[in-house]
Amino acid sequence: MVAPDKGPGSSEPAGDDRETVATPVFKEGGYGWAVVAGVFVLNMHTWGLNSSFGVFLAYYLRNDFFPGVTALQYAFIGGLSIAISMLCSPLATLLIRWEKCGTSMTILIGVIFETTGFLGASFATELWHLLLSQGISFGVGMGLCFVASAPVAAQWFDKRRALASSIAAAGSGFGGLCYSVATNAMISSIGLAWTFRVLAIICFTVNTVAAFVIKDRNAATGSIHTLFNTALLKRPEFLLYELWLIFSMLGYVALVFSLVDYCQSIGLSAANASLVGALFNLGQGLGRPVTGVASDKYGRLNVAQLCTALSGLLCLVFWLPGTRTLAACIVFALICGPVAGVMWASCTPVCAEVVGISLTPSALSMSWLALVLPAMFAEAIALQLKKSGVWGYTSVQVFIGCMYLGSSIFGWGLRAWKLQELENARLAKGEREIAIRNDAMLDVVVEPQQSGLDKKPKFLSARGFWTIAKV
Repeated sequence: MVAPDKGPGSSEPAGDDRETVATPVFKEGGYGWAVVAGVFVLNMHTWGLNSSFGVFLAYYLRNDFFPGVTALQYAFIGGLSIAISMLCSPLATLLIRWEKCGTSMTILIGVIFETTGFLGASFATELWHLLLSQGISFGVGMGLCFVASAPVAAQWFDKRRALASSIAAAGSGFGGLCYSVATNAMISSIGLAWTFRVLAIICFTVNTVAAFVIKDRNAATGSIHTLFNTALLKRPEFLLYELWLIFSMLGYVALVFSLVDYCQSIGLSAANASLVGALFNLGQGLGRPVTGVASDKYGRLNVAQLCTALSGLLCLVFWLPGTRTLAACIVFALICGPVAGVMWASCTPVCAEVVGISLTPSALSMSWLALVLPAMFAEAIALQLKKSGVWGYTSVQVFIGCMYLGSSIFGWGLRAWKLQELENARLAKGEREIAIRNDAMLDVVVEPQQSGLDKKPKFLSARGFWTIAKV
């Protein structure tokens, strides 16, 4: 549930991280669906465009674009863009808090940086030109757009929060589908420089429209935008949430950026390799709304951790031993795509279950900072593990699979913690449903005679690892 709209004279202590008043029934949806559409389109033309870096990377590696530049140096371009997008979350938070800027203007500033990055890359003649443009400038733009828009869709929904967040996140999958195919085709027909320029024009036009559509409910939900809420670091459940994200990021970035080059390493053509990358992104686009529906029905933590574990198993059991033909690569892309990026579809609704909806923007801001190093070095680690020959990606596949499985272990620990917390609170069925969707509501729905109970468990219950329950 969300907090009631506050009047002009209301105030709330900046350090208060719990809601303390009952909330009225919130009628979700309405304009919220337009906001979901806006965030969907924005993700298409930020993360979706970034997903096409695998095509650029394969082109750089196969054509020795800058003589003397190593594969590891090329890998840092893509890793840098994601790392910078995470690193600029404090800047985005400051801009959102500034009353003269806000969410829409922060997105517009990001659009300018993103467009500048593509235009700069079109004139690049040395590696450091690409690092500044396709890496840093594009990363800043993507980060401002993403950090500003990520929590917004969830603010318009309660019971269908996971569905709304996953539909919005699906934009990156459909964007990756479009631009994995389109980028390869444009490079072949009009060359690399004009490919960047066309992408810049599309990015500027579409994202500017999306910025004006996306409206937040920060005031109505009592959202707290702080740069570093250190109190969260004292909460074990938040640390488990962070570790789930970190290990997921290591696996996800390495998988997305390596898949196209892997396909070419086993002898597939550039066109077929980009097709596999496109189908992987199609799987993400189609799978995330399904994940959202399942999450709202069966529990956000349940679905998130099962999908994370399944991603690791698919890499180790299917991709590793037998994906050596175009048909096998296509099958892997279609079945792994829907679950591989579950962290992006689930990070916001799961965060609300961990810290509460009002603290979600602050918690996500800290989470993006925690993902800087994993995003920066994931693909660099993968290329260092890569060997020559058709089996050269074996160590990379093992690395990716283990990162996903490690992530699911921490995520399952988070699930056990949440179950213990709910059991300690001894809530009725309706109250339990409310507390699952918004952790901060535990302070509201617990009966007065239960107020002395310790709702926050001091240790994990082993029973939570195998108990079947919606959470």
